[in-house]
Amino acid sequence: MNALIKNLGVIILLIGVAILAIPAITNSMSNALLVAGLVVIIIGYLCHIFLNKKVG
Repeated sequence: MNALIKNLGVIILLIGVAILAIPAITNSMSNALLVAGLVVIIIGYLCHIFLNKKVG
């Protein structure tokens, strides 16, 4: 369970990258999707730092 918690930040980062890949694949650049992807990536980055300090 600790391994999953330690990798939760990276999983969130990958979800953010997938959100950013959707407009790139469909050729429809939407600012809402780009901002959502950026926010998810920043949250994943901060979770990764916080969880690795807290759990590890």
